[in-house]
Amino acid sequence: MASSPFLSRISINNKTISFSSSLSPSFPFSPSTLSHRKRNPNALRVQAKIREIFMPALSSTMTEGKIVSWIKSEGDVLSKGESVVVVESDKADMDVETFYDGILAAIVVPEGETAPVGAPIGLLAETEEEIAEAKAKAASKAGGSSSPATPISPPESSTPAPAIPQPPPAPAAPEGPRKTVATPFAKKLARQHKVDINKVVGTGPYGRITPADVEAAAGIAVSKPSVSPASPAAAAAPVMAAASSSAPPPLPGSNVVPFTSMQGAVSKNMVESLSVPTFRVGYPLTTDALDALYEKVKPKGVTMTALLAKAAAMALVQHPVVNASCKDGKSFTYNSNINIAVAVAINGGLITPVLQDADKLDLYLLSKKWKELVEKARAKQLQPQEYNSGTFTLSNLGMFGVDRFDAILPPGQGAIMAVGASKPTVVADKDGFFSVKSKMLVNVTADHRIVYGADLAAFLQTFAKIVENPESLTL
Repeated sequence: MASSPFLSRISINNKTISFSSSLSPSFPFSPSTLSHRKRNPNALRVQAKIREIFMPALSSTMTEGKIVSWIKSEGDVLSKGESVVVVESDKADMDVETFYDGILAAIVVPEGETAPVGAPIGLLAETEEEIAEAKAKAASKAGGSSSPATPISPPESSTPAPAIPQPPPAPAAPEGPRKTVATPFAKKLARQHKVDINKVVGTGPYGRITPADVEAAAGIAVSKPSVSPASPAAAAAPVMAAASSSAPPPLPGSNVVPFTSMQGAVSKNMVESLSVPTFRVGYPLTTDALDALYEKVKPKGVTMTALLAKAAAMALVQHPVVNASCKDGKSFTYNSNINIAVAVAINGGLITPVLQDADKLDLYLLSKKWKELVEKARAKQLQPQEYNSGTFTLSNLGMFGVDRFDAILPPGQGAIMAVGASKPTVVADKDGFFSVKSKMLVNVTADHRIVYGADLAAFLQTFAKIVENPESLTL
């Protein structure tokens, strides 16, 4: 039986990301019959149309997604463009919209469970007559696929067994009062504060439990939440399970907290970066002129991050090899755009919003863009191209008083710059006279397959000239 591709879409800030779904079963006639029935349109009759809603790939690093909540329940009538389910990727929570009118006939992957990218998570029927067939199809998928069934049976003989029976209540989605819908951060807070998530009344959209709801109920202490973290840990990451089996048991009274999707993605990237041969070069900069410029432009909304990103972009124009990338170990690519990614710490993880074409934007527009990106990052509303298109990364811990540090090279990039604090330092000039100047140390970690020591030293010299004579930053 042939299947035909269809599309669904993800809404991100009133924009959409499309992904495929399929149509089955096929038409009950052969091509020869079709040519005959063209003459009689009334005789053409299409049988059951059941479309699969697939788990979409919301970022280039996403391999699986977690169902945060089903906005719609089985049996609900859907209109094109309506949000159906909230999916947690490794970077953000996103609403999945339907691209067709129809009925949500069956939920294949319940809330709280994960599914690989491309796997069916729900079935959409065209008419009520097709609901029974869709449910049967969903049951066959649940019985035939290993992902829904395997997490239930193996854990029965392992420690997390008490937590595994939680997925069965998910099919009872139509019974609203029993359904618990909470954001990932709210669940994490519930575990930390020993709050029974099932007793918290949600005030978010569709009754969703928010972190504020958990904090309001933080006085209720329970012992069950300490068991539940083992369930996602065992179901979501076989690698973590293998690692924990070889690791020593936790100390008495300790609390094991599984990675969130974002933390898991960061962990994966950091481990992947270990395969890249890197080297590090430090360079001291005099920042008196930059500090003076910052005091001038700060009232206009310009941040120090924007100044450093602009200076780095201008230096990369003159040293394109530092902006290059090597992904296959056999060749490297000179990137046509200079996209400065800047590390930002957010609740539950780390993300790198990208200032695209930073060399072409003026300082004030760059600062405005940066503030917008930070707000979207903290609200988990960044679009994929706003966090995965960086060609060079900037990490600044200077605002915390850190003198120097080394940064880990992100996979797929040629270099990352770690910026320390600018501090008064006593220096001697060539005539032996002492003076006090503001000094800042930057350390750059680079991929030694494409960037050599001389390349990086030349880049840092150019960067230092721009920082120490920053008038060009405002042009």
